[in-house]
Amino acid sequence: MIKNIISGIKAYFGAFGLISKLKLWKYFAIPMIISLVTAIAVFGSAYGLSDNIGVFISKIWIWDWGKETFSSISNFIGGLIVVVIGLILFKHIIMALSAPFMSPVSEKIEAHFTGNPPHSHRDTTFVQQLFRGIKINGRNLIMELLLTIPILLLKFIPIVNIFSTILLFMVQAYYAGFGNMDYTLERHFQYKESLQFVRKHRGLAIGNGIVFILFLLIPIIGVILVLPLSVTAASTRTVEALQLKNKPIHAA
Repeated sequence: MIKNIISGIKAYFGAFGLISKLKLWKYFAIPMIISLVTAIAVFGSAYGLSDNIGVFISKIWIWDWGKETFSSISNFIGGLIVVVIGLILFKHIIMALSAPFMSPVSEKIEAHFTGNPPHSHRDTTFVQQLFRGIKINGRNLIMELLLTIPILLLKFIPIVNIFSTILLFMVQAYYAGFGNMDYTLERHFQYKESLQFVRKHRGLAIGNGIVFILFLLIPIIGVILVLPLSVTAASTRTVEALQLKNKPIHAA
């Protein structure tokens, strides 16, 4: 799996050049606007809620001794919860809403590498792509929250909280990469088949998602460029994985 993680990361190095070569920037205009507006809405709301969550958590400690220390820890945990939940909501919202715009990009990248003409696979409509994006990312959102909440609770345990941070990052990365890979998979597989494919290639998803999450740490520019580069990188590796699997690429 480590080899696939590295492969997923390395795919980003050629992403910018491939976008320019295939003249794909025009397809990213609306998704970049969606990404920026969503970031302002989600993280703006999260910032306003961080103090309230910290105060709520601090009320759990009913004793006077150590209350100040627990309050400080609660504020930190509250801020972390807001950031993590904000990231989860942000990535699934933009990936779901951008699906109809990202699918054509993925298709052109696939045509470039395979030589197959566009629309030679299952041809889906704008509405179908949007519905698929909402379905996949809605499912991933629920799964990620179910995994994230217990991991966040581990933050209250000294030493263990160090490992929980790494685990939390990997979970975030996996579901980010999952969404990016599905822009290609939606033409080849039905819903359940796509889930199975990504599970078998979870290393590629994690590698793609690691860079995706790191991009979001770059103010403004990261939010704008994260989709173009991550989708291009994911499409490249997903097409390669489909070919290596020796699965005939045809309509599902």
